[in-house]
Amino acid sequence: MSEKKKGKSSSVGGHGHSHENGQECGGHHEPIGLEEATSSQQGPNINELMKMMREAGIDLSKTGTAPKQIDEAKSKNYQFWSTQPVPTFDEVVDDSVNTHIDPDLDPSQIRAEPYTLPAGFEWKDVDVNDVKQLQELYSLLTENYVEDDDNMFRFDYSPEFLKWALQVPGWLPQFHCGVRVQNSGKLVAFISAIPQTLKVYNKVVKMVEINFLCVVKKLSYWHRSLNPKKLVEVKFSHIGQKMTIARMIKLYKLPAETATPGLRPMEKKDVDVVVKLLNDYLKQFQLTPVFDKHEVEHIFLPQADVIYSYVVENSKGKVTDFVSFYCLPSSVMKHAQHKNIKAAYSYYNVADTVPLKQLMNDALILAHQANFDVFNALDLMHNSEILEELKFGIGDGNLQYYLYNWKCKEMQPNQIGLVLQ
Repeated sequence: MSEKKKGKSSSVGGHGHSHENGQECGGHHEPIGLEEATSSQQGPNINELMKMMREAGIDLSKTGTAPKQIDEAKSKNYQFWSTQPVPTFDEVVDDSVNTHIDPDLDPSQIRAEPYTLPAGFEWKDVDVNDVKQLQELYSLLTENYVEDDDNMFRFDYSPEFLKWALQVPGWLPQFHCGVRVQNSGKLVAFISAIPQTLKVYNKVVKMVEINFLCVVKKLSYWHRSLNPKKLVEVKFSHIGQKMTIARMIKLYKLPAETATPGLRPMEKKDVDVVVKLLNDYLKQFQLTPVFDKHEVEHIFLPQADVIYSYVVENSKGKVTDFVSFYCLPSSVMKHAQHKNIKAAYSYYNVADTVPLKQLMNDALILAHQANFDVFNALDLMHNSEILEELKFGIGDGNLQYYLYNWKCKEMQPNQIGLVLQ
């Protein structure tokens, strides 16, 4: 799936999170708001919708039991994916293969009408520029997006974050698809496509990014405590043997100030140089975005509680390095004192003149100064070389990347330069 006007048929997607107590995210396949749709005697047929979702490979009766290992995934039956142009789990792709599976379709060959939903439901695009609809989407995700198997933590996407993530340059209104109950108009489901240009090995391809669908290669989330006392209190972290809370606080204590001279928040005047820094740096990896000026301006210019970006400017006024992280808090359920965990996620970093370890440690300090509780990172690019030294602990949640209608040889995490939110 991608831009209809281009007639493309490739997409990239991913999903996965975890937390330090060893609980893996079971997948965002919640019956989003559907239980409330049955309150009317003349309400829609929920069973029909559930059946359709099962046929699409989403079994709500098994929420929280997403495969954790490739062997487990192989044992499952995927009715939808078995009919789609994607490599199978057992398929070994030759090193020389890097191409689409089915040829691109002319727009005239693409079905113009959406597939029929069961009685009582209807497709409705969600207008994120409309304050009411944006609030509906925020409420849908906040109230139903369960992150962990024990239902202790939920992602808390702010309206500002949603607009930032969904309205990248090139976005189209029809890429924000909602399902509503016809009688009440209640928003009960949502899926989005985000246009992006990717480099896959030696080919540059226009695709869209579809979040929260998983197959193929896994990456692991790592977590670095910034507020260990709070994380223990909400049971995100646990006190290990021969450890006390006082020792944990001392262990994770950070310097009061950053170490890199010339480190400052990114400004609009930095956009052109950041475009070049990012694209030049990412050339060494095999799956990467290819950024343009408009994308960098939208994605990386700082917004409080959404995106934090910093550049290193040397004594001659030249910008040489770049570091960024975004804000995605989680709501804490069933806790009397704490209502959320403020989590920072490492985004794109370019360490040219500064060691990556130092640059990332500065990011930890900046996140701590901004009152974040935990700093998360994936073990992609060169991150795996420095995470343990910076006192990150590995979670057992995995982020799965797949390319729809694209076949290429398997990639390892250190070959991947694409960060999915």
